[in-house]
Amino acid sequence: MNRINLPNGLENVSRLILGCMRMPDLSIDKAAEMVKTSMDLGINFFDNATCYTDGVAEERFGEAWTKAGIARDRFILQTKCGLCFDRNEFDWRRETILSSVDDSLRRMKTDYLDILLLHRPDLLYEPEEVAAAFDALEKSGKVRHFGVSNVPPMMLEVLKHTVKQPLIINQLQLSLEQSQLIDAAFYMNNLTTERSIDRDNGLLDYCRLHNITIQAWSPLQYGMFGGCFIDDPKYPELNAALAELAEKYHVTKAAIALAWILRHPAQMQVIVGTMNPRHLEESAAATQVSLTHHEWYQLYLAAGKFLP
Repeated sequence: MNRINLPNGLENVSRLILGCMRMPDLSIDKAAEMVKTSMDLGINFFDNATCYTDGVAEERFGEAWTKAGIARDRFILQTKCGLCFDRNEFDWRRETILSSVDDSLRRMKTDYLDILLLHRPDLLYEPEEVAAAFDALEKSGKVRHFGVSNVPPMMLEVLKHTVKQPLIINQLQLSLEQSQLIDAAFYMNNLTTERSIDRDNGLLDYCRLHNITIQAWSPLQYGMFGGCFIDDPKYPELNAALAELAEKYHVTKAAIALAWILRHPAQMQVIVGTMNPRHLEESAAATQVSLTHHEWYQLYLAAGKFLP
């Protein structure tokens, strides 16, 4: 498994991350098997969130890793807080962050988080509240590193002005079909396509400049949550291009789609959400594929883009 060192943070972490949102679908035994398979494949990074099945995903992960008998210091545990669907609001207030972390630690049977992310912007956020929460969590040893999810550049600037801890992660949607993170620069000043619209204010390059690692979520999805484009008849050209390269590199089409993200020089991580051990093994093969410059563009254009 290809490993990287995160700027401002952790060393020797896997490029692939196992996303645990769907882990409640598994029994404790099956979840433990999934965690063990992940570790055996070299995937030592697990992502969760307080809102995933209202905390059940965190609880199931806690049951899984302890049953699997894996030492806590062998893996990276990341969770997210701030999405409060039970009361229809996003909340970055100090007490919400602190209580969320306590709940996450209890559910996941650990006394610390390697990384805590603020999960989507709270439009009423006060950076001083975030800073106070982060200081308390760092001082207590409950959280070692901090980051965000789906947060734009200027909000990051405001946070960085007040929060003293480095923000080392930003989780963002990216796939061959959902490539708006990179499209705007490619189609700059082009009125013939909506892909020229700058939807995130240059967030990709902002993260690169500020040593913030991007974690790509939904890497095989089309639309916000439309479904998987692999073998979907709506994407014949893309699947043909994926199949051609899958045959060349002796991996699956899904692995090629993941390798396309990993090929980007921003050194992103990719979150895979499968709860099938075989599919996870197939995904792990993506880290052994080094697409050429031409092959990267071949896939990008096959996904419905064009040379401007």
